[in-house]
Amino acid sequence: MPDAKRPNIVIIMADDMGFSDIGAYGAEIRTPSLDGMAEQGLSFSQMYNNAKCCPSRASLMTGLYPHQAGIGYMTDDLGQPSYRGYLNQTSVTVAEVLRDSGYATYMSGKWHVGGGYSLRNPGSWTAGDESHPTPTQRGFDKFFGTLTGSGNYYDPATLMRGDSFIEVETDDFHYTDAISDEAVRMVEEAADDDRPFFLYVAYTAPHWPLHALEEDIAGYEGEYRNGWDAVRTARHEELNSRGILDETWTISPRDEDAHPWEDEPEQVWEDLRMAVYAAQIEQMDRGIGRVLDALKSTGVEDDTLVMFLSDNGACEVFLGEDSPEPNPTLFEGQTASGEQITVGNITGMRPGGAETFMSYDLPWANASNAPFRFYKNWIHVGGISTPFIVRWPSNIKGADSVHEPVHITDITATCIAAAGASYPAERADYDITPLEGESFLDLLKGGQWQREAPMFWEHEGNRGMRMGDWKLVSEFPRWAPQDAPGRWELYNVRVDRTELNDRSVSEPERLAYMSRQYDEWAERCGVQPWPINVSHMRTRMKGRNWHINPLQTGSGR
Repeated sequence: MPDAKRPNIVIIMADDMGFSDIGAYGAEIRTPSLDGMAEQGLSFSQMYNNAKCCPSRASLMTGLYPHQAGIGYMTDDLGQPSYRGYLNQTSVTVAEVLRDSGYATYMSGKWHVGGGYSLRNPGSWTAGDESHPTPTQRGFDKFFGTLTGSGNYYDPATLMRGDSFIEVETDDFHYTDAISDEAVRMVEEAADDDRPFFLYVAYTAPHWPLHALEEDIAGYEGEYRNGWDAVRTARHEELNSRGILDETWTISPRDEDAHPWEDEPEQVWEDLRMAVYAAQIEQMDRGIGRVLDALKSTGVEDDTLVMFLSDNGACEVFLGEDSPEPNPTLFEGQTASGEQITVGNITGMRPGGAETFMSYDLPWANASNAPFRFYKNWIHVGGISTPFIVRWPSNIKGADSVHEPVHITDITATCIAAAGASYPAERADYDITPLEGESFLDLLKGGQWQREAPMFWEHEGNRGMRMGDWKLVSEFPRWAPQDAPGRWELYNVRVDRTELNDRSVSEPERLAYMSRQYDEWAERCGVQPWPINVSHMRTRMKGRNWHINPLQTGSGR
């Protein structure tokens, strides 16, 4: 059995899930497993990710800012060292650090930090080459999952076991369940090892497409007939009652690109889209419960540190023929039974099945992020805030809320500290970039902790930093990508967490000081002015306004 002095560590990551999408954080969605974790552990109110899947995963794996790890954008290679699109050799993964210190290391799920993968031309790249490192090359003993990001839950592309690509061989395959199945198997295998283990469970749920089991969908159908406005209000009130939010923080107004629910002509269909999204989360939670049960049944529960988070805020992306991103043609084709896959949010079509490929769109994403504004991709609070739950029975004895601001890089530092491992200055003849994250292990053991360094973000020209109670943030002007970056906004998040009262005019000296701090960080970490390479940039001229319904028009940020 593993040494109790060196805990097993399990990190569970959801994909594109909003701040208030689980029961413990205000949702009506049934998530008893995660709620149970919260009842036995710590619920963080101010955990920040990096606003997008690849950058968040790069930071989680390395404890660095994504640009330092080579993934300043996505997995596209933009020709700059900070934007090559795959984990570089001057970074070291948490799996490599822990394995070097004697841990067994396992991963089940989505990788998405190993270079660009052409689904149209699979012969144009090779898994395992310099620009396409796989999990087994970056510290994991065992791997099951996909190298790419979003995709079909019934027949995912780039599915691998270990170093080999595999095909779906059953008629009842669903990727969410497969990730859970493999994670359970890995726990059972690890429990028979003399070494402590590290397990990374990276779900793709509830990322689009809306693919869920029909029996789960039925459990929510009709649940959302009151609409997104009612959901936002109810979740905000629940978050307040749970003490995760301060009651003085006002809920952000409904997004300007979302119309009132009473003006929605397709309420039955909209209810169904949200029902499928909720079903995806419940299915993931059920799998998490099985992983937690495996920890208990194998006798390692007490000495296992388990952490749960999402890689970014809710995703407002619309899927349709006129969408500039993602490219619908990448997901066309036929199901395993020969049915044609219809890509797009087709009004009246029932989502959920393998023959469909839909998203739930901006108004529901606005509800998922209640009470915050903005979404995945943006550095405003809705883009970078995630629920974060930590359970560690041998050290955390009961439920509590934690309000200290924490950055995703700190998770890596905490894992290394909990394992008693050493972060290397060099590895495999490469000088390793010093760790940016700060361990909050003392906090998990009942002590006091406060992050010393400011937090920084940049993605696609969206910029920000958090220093003490103050947050500086800028939205990149997407309607004119050749223009200069957007203006700085300044918020006192201690009294204005939902970022509604811009203090940039009344606090010019603070703004100037923080913007200089940001510029110094950007230069140190290799952040380049956006766009870096226009020919590679997936330009979204009206990034938030691609909607079929003519009522869903807006300012075209």
